[in-house]
Amino acid sequence: MLECRVGPLTLRSPLIAAAGTLGSVVDFSRVADLDAYGAAVAKSVAPEPWPGRDRPRMAPAGSGMLNGIGIQNGGIVEWGRTIGAGLSDLAVPVWGSAVAHEAEGFGLVAAGLEQAGVAAIEVNLSCPNLEDGTIFALDAERSAGAVAAVRAATGLPIGAKLSPNAADIAGIASAVAAAGADWVVLTNTVLGAGFDPVTRRPRLSGVVGGYSGPPLKPIALRCVWEVARTVPGLPIVGCGGITSGEDVVEYLLAGACAVQIGTVHFAEPRAAVRIRRELTRFLEAQSVGRISDLVGAAVPW
Repeated sequence: MLECRVGPLTLRSPLIAAAGTLGSVVDFSRVADLDAYGAAVAKSVAPEPWPGRDRPRMAPAGSGMLNGIGIQNGGIVEWGRTIGAGLSDLAVPVWGSAVAHEAEGFGLVAAGLEQAGVAAIEVNLSCPNLEDGTIFALDAERSAGAVAAVRAATGLPIGAKLSPNAADIAGIASAVAAAGADWVVLTNTVLGAGFDPVTRRPRLSGVVGGYSGPPLKPIALRCVWEVARTVPGLPIVGCGGITSGEDVVEYLLAGACAVQIGTVHFAEPRAAVRIRRELTRFLEAQSVGRISDLVGAAVPW
């Protein structure tokens, strides 16, 4: 009932653990039930070590969360040595997540991730900063260039994670698909900021960071809906604010074929078990035999 297709991949569940919320996945396996997921995306890794931002790097913001980690990581060589060796022992397919400051770097990381044994590669276009202060996912040409570099470096399935901050997310989705992406992930965090009224300091050391959690869901759903209508046939993995089985159904109706679960892990590490149970009960109550029956099935007024 829960089996689904994401591009060339068949997943046992439409629930995918989002990058950055399960760490390396290897360490998270000690506290979570990985059987609930169809796949899990490891924390993004770069060609060389990145120090990340200074603290504070995370802060609550209403029912959501601000983060400005800066993708702290030890680089692809260290990642392969310390984390890659443990992937084969996990009860879930692990997708690697690649970041870089230039297209060639994405390709270098992709090659290293494939050598480490990941099942697929997610190209994180929506976080790494460029020299001009923007991110890859705001520019169709740069996004396509990064995906093309990854495609040239690996034969693994590729997903491209895009940003809700893009002015034309459908146009960028089309560009990365033409460059070789097998699916897109919609979306990453939206830009946000917060300030402490007493100390008068920004809640994040870098002031602006990514805002995630339940308030992001309507924004991400809009992105899924737009891309599904504009780029028909391109598989979409929905991501943003999912905390329940009904949230998953909403993404499917909008046009996603699977979803990623992220921020909820910080409050409820085993949330996927509950969400899977809620989703199964919904499907049974509505006499829906397959997940695919709901994909793009929203009925317009």
